[in-house]
Amino acid sequence: MVTSMGERRRRVPSMAPDDRRAALIAATLPLLREHGLEVSTRQIAEAAGVAEGTIFRVFPDKQALICAALGSAFDPMPSVAALRGMDLSLDLRQRLTLAAEILTERVSENGRLVGALRAAGPMPGLPPGPPSFLRDSFVATIAALTFIIEPDRHQLRRSPDFAAKLFFTLILTSQRGGFHDSELLDSDEIVTALLDGLLARPASTYPADSAKETAC
Repeated sequence: MVTSMGERRRRVPSMAPDDRRAALIAATLPLLREHGLEVSTRQIAEAAGVAEGTIFRVFPDKQALICAALGSAFDPMPSVAALRGMDLSLDLRQRLTLAAEILTERVSENGRLVGALRAAGPMPGLPPGPPSFLRDSFVATIAALTFIIEPDRHQLRRSPDFAAKLFFTLILTSQRGGFHDSELLDSDEIVTALLDGLLARPASTYPADSAKETAC
């Protein structure tokens, strides 16, 4: 019996609609990071191992799939859960260093997506201004950062909410090309810039250095 090209094509196991939707989103995200918003449905279908028409049985159009993928990429809930689950008995510097490590990873992964969104301008079918998923992600992240800063409100000259916004701004700027690659701030430097400023001081005045001297 002659086997057609379509029959020879590797068949992808049938999936429940929600699972198929999740699989298409997962296949789209790396392509968006590599190609930006110009990624084609053919590229997505090949990455997902499905026929191109399968995409349009799950999403009404390419724009809907891209919006869903971007919403998934900027979903703040994993980071928010990690921040809110942090041990608040740690001192403020330790908590913020852990927070910086959590958030810089997320921001670094999505940096190219942000650049692609800026380059593309307003997305069809969406109101002007930052997409709602970016606004919602920012608000949820600031709320979680405020939560972990709040126990040390008495040590701060400004409110925990203001400190959270300044802290996250430092992270965003340092990871999204605000500096040359050689000048990227690591987690410790971000926390030091927030809590200690940028004025050079004798090494012994820094808490981390004082602790090292004590340990010796």
